[in-house]
Amino acid sequence: MDGVLSQEEINALLNPSDEGANGAGEELLTESEKDAIGEIGNISMGTAATTLFSLVNRKVEISTPVVSYGTWDDIVKNYERPCVFIRIAYTVGLNGSNILVLRENDVKIITDLMMGGDGLNTEDTELGELHLSAISEAMNQMMGSSATSLSSMLNKTIDISPPIADLIDLKQNIDEGEIAQFLTGRFVKVSFRMEIGDLVDSEIMQLYPVSFAKEMCEGVSYTMEAEANSIVEPKKESAPAAAPQQAASQAAPQQAPQAAPQQMDPQMMNQGMGQPMMNQGYGQPMMGQPMMNQGYAQPMMGQPMMGQPVNVQPAQFQAFNGNGAMNYQPENIDLIMDVPLEVTVELGRTTKSISDILDFGPGKIIELNKIAGEPIDVLVNGKYVAKGEVVVIEESFGVRITEIVSPGRPIV
Repeated sequence: MDGVLSQEEINALLNPSDEGANGAGEELLTESEKDAIGEIGNISMGTAATTLFSLVNRKVEISTPVVSYGTWDDIVKNYERPCVFIRIAYTVGLNGSNILVLRENDVKIITDLMMGGDGLNTEDTELGELHLSAISEAMNQMMGSSATSLSSMLNKTIDISPPIADLIDLKQNIDEGEIAQFLTGRFVKVSFRMEIGDLVDSEIMQLYPVSFAKEMCEGVSYTMEAEANSIVEPKKESAPAAAPQQAASQAAPQQAPQAAPQQMDPQMMNQGMGQPMMNQGYGQPMMGQPMMNQGYAQPMMGQPMMGQPVNVQPAQFQAFNGNGAMNYQPENIDLIMDVPLEVTVELGRTTKSISDILDFGPGKIIELNKIAGEPIDVLVNGKYVAKGEVVVIEESFGVRITEIVSPGRPIV
């Protein structure tokens, strides 16, 4: 009332990282820890983008992450429409979980592309269990590849549980504690800008508990210290190796006077430069005299001496007779009689789209390209070899061969 702050209010202003700040009594991240979380998110989501590209067959770009703090009210304010919360729990290597938040229409486009669609005209499509199941599988592969990258950064094995996707309508009164307990206080929010071709251009968020973010930062710091120590230690071990090098350098001057007589006179070098070697000898000439009039001590390697006769004769080959020079043994098929082959009886075929296959369930009837009573196809190791008819032998099905087809004949 009098405009004077109490000591408790002053402490609350000077210490924003206490229990009143995040509701959990945990210290918030330092600037270096924020940078570490941003680098982890950058590498992890970069790997996840590559995986998503293989699923939707569209160019996927994810921007540099922005690390900040958030509360449940911030999420409700930024995501007015219904959105999809995908919970990922770490089962090996890390103790915690995070939540990925995607807009409803983005999920529709991604799942439509996964099912072979063009990603257009999805506004009027209702987001159902099929879409949630498909986006869960996509996130399972994306975050699985992200966990692999995280394993390399932290130098330990990291694994996740299958993601769980839920459609959340933020316009309704929702108990955020039922989604995840850390959403009741302040948490770490990592924001990305995701673009998928010209279909998606929106923001996705990854939410971490503060304690979980600190655990990842500690893992990165420990790995960096271990790598630094491994680089320094080999230098200590290589120090004793300098002694033999010094001994070699001391012994070198003693050998130098012996090499001096082998140096060539400058006049000889000038005469030999650019001249052919035909009239030069392989003896050891006297110092200071040219090599032009010296004789051959030995012929040069690979070249005959001048004037020496060379023995040349035509090549001779064995003649072939009319009944075959090579006596081939008759083929012995008994050598491969025991090789097992896979025999397949094909009742019929059909072609279905991914959306039709996802609609399969108990009681679903699939129409084939065969008419009732038409002969069935018999294949051996995938090769069409015969036609037949279905018979019953006691309690088992069998096939009676009715026709052996010619090699190379296509299946009709």
